Amino acid sequence: MQRILSAAKRVAAGNTKVLITGESGVGKDVLARYIHAHSSRASAAFVALNCAGLSEPLIESELFGHVRGSFTGAHRDKAGRLQLAHRGTVFLDEIGEMSPRMQALLLRFLESGEIQQVGSESVVARSDVRVISATNRDLTTMVAEGHFREDLLYRIKVAHLHVPPLRERPEDIPPLVEHAIRHAGVACTVTPEAMDVLSRYSWPGNVRELQNVVEQIASLLPHGSSVGVDDLPGTLVGRVLDTVAPSRERRRQFADDIYEALVSGTYDFWHDVQTLFLNRDMTRHDLRAVVRRGLRTTNGSYRALLGLFRIGASDYKRFLNFLAAHHCRIDFREFRGGAAPDRLTESEGPVCTTAARPADPAAEPRYME
Repeated sequence: MQRILSAAKRVAAGNTKVLITGESGVGKDVLARYIHAHSSRASAAFVALNCAGLSEPLIESELFGHVRGSFTGAHRDKAGRLQLAHRGTVFLDEIGEMSPRMQALLLRFLESGEIQQVGSESVVARSDVRVISATNRDLTTMVAEGHFREDLLYRIKVAHLHVPPLRERPEDIPPLVEHAIRHAGVACTVTPEAMDVLSRYSWPGNVRELQNVVEQIASLLPHGSSVGVDDLPGTLVGRVLDTVAPSRERRRQFADDIYEALVSGTYDFWHDVQTLFLNRDMTRHDLRAVVRRGLRTTNGSYRALLGLFRIGASDYKRFLNFLAAHHCRIDFREFRGGAAPDRLTESEGPVCTTAARPADPAAEPRYME
């Protein structure tokens, strides 16, 4: 991490575009703010946008702005974040989730610096911003598969910083635990045995998960207490002590954990999974993997997913609209190979194509049922 920070400080001195890669929760946004704070643009704005949390129309409006009357609800002109960050820094988190059309619009801006707002027929402004991008995806592989523009990758990857996952730097765990305790504002100490368990845990959610675990522990202990192994979350201790489970790729392991927590009732879909997704602790890829595994279990029945994930029957349309809004719908037909007792007719299950995209960026995508 010291080498990464040293490289980040050198990069900050210039004006090059930066791509930060690493798993979810490693602190890519923190590194982006570090670069901005040590750059000549530090006195100007730092504007962040999560590309995974918004649909394509909303991303376009947020980035470039819109003019009054361009869609339903556009009652006034609105400047986009690229314009608001003039002479500052724009941080595009999870850029790998951008649609091909948005990739083309972003490339045009990077080449010209010109901003054309949604609903406008001409360029309304030019903006001088430094773009820092981040992703937990392998963009090179996405380029090879045709999911990401190669010319855009060349534009955003002038300087590349990779933040390793926490499991590859266990020596950082004790000081991070101590920092999280101070940040929580609770005076407590961690026993050597408990610290050993924390150091051996794989931390699939990385630093963000560590901070959440420490805050959870600190909130339950009396002031001045000592944290022992028994005070740690049971699931965490169980994974550390269970040495027979084979190690798997982090994202697949994370999606499996979420699925099992939903099925067992440990997690509530709206309270836990939706919150993880909107807080960027869970990517679209993760959510799609959870839905895909559920559909495999229900032989493609979206309605049966309600019972499997313990979602109320009245939330059926809400559930489908949530998946559609975030492009996490999976074609149910690939799971209909075998007979299922609760198999639905085609009219009962969601057809995984959407109607024409609404002109209103705030409009919610709808399923055809």
